[in-house]
Amino acid sequence: PAVVEMAQASGLGLVADDERDAWEASTRGTGELIAAAVAAGASSIVVTVGGSATTDGGAGALEALKEAGLAEAGGPAASLPAIQVVCDVRVPFEEAPRSFAPQKGADPAMVERLERRLDQLAESFPRDPRGEPMTGCAGGLSGGLWAGLEAKLVPGAPYVLNAIGFDALMRESAFVVTGEGSLDEQTLQGKIVGEVATRCRQAGVTCHALVGRNQLDPFGERIIDLASVTEATTLDELSVAGAALV
Repeated sequence: PAVVEMAQASGLGLVADDERDAWEASTRGTGELIAAAVAAGASSIVVTVGGSATTDGGAGALEALKEAGLAEAGGPAASLPAIQVVCDVRVPFEEAPRSFAPQKGADPAMVERLERRLDQLAESFPRDPRGEPMTGCAGGLSGGLWAGLEAKLVPGAPYVLNAIGFDALMRESAFVVTGEGSLDEQTLQGKIVGEVATRCRQAGVTCHALVGRNQLDPFGERIIDLASVTEATTLDELSVAGAALV
């Protein structure tokens, strides 16, 4: 199987802050990577979606695949191998602009334009991604691949943790330290910190979080049962926070 990381082709980290354009940013490069994987003989493809600069509902990726002869108006071409899309949140297709577009440079008026565009796209797809969990990842790319290519959507956090044998490693540990840039409501919707903390709670292993910012209220923190949450944004702050846990 081949692994395609969409953030390497269509990621927010590839553009400067003043270059962010939620309307024009396209997933075309991700589609080209998928086509390249097929051309290289991949028997199956795993697409990891997250960290995108885009809110095009996967339109750019699907267009690139159509040009490569791998997608058609009614669905995937027979020559396209099975695709799994590894998703980091459960947000549905229609909520992608409101949930993610502001960090990609969209103001409230642009968010409304993007919502209308995704609605139009959803109506043009062979099946409607609206209301389906995980179809809003990466600005709706996951939904476009699900709707246009019959891709299978899988929760990313369990997928990765199972792949690395996390449960066995966790049970052998005195405690677990996890972290992410922002601890917020999305953490509770399938992101890695929420999954790690939940598994630790179920196994009776203490879990601490080091984050760039904590936007969860005490109730949210109790939901995932973190023993502590520490904000740290520099290497020095991380070193101090880590030393305090030992």
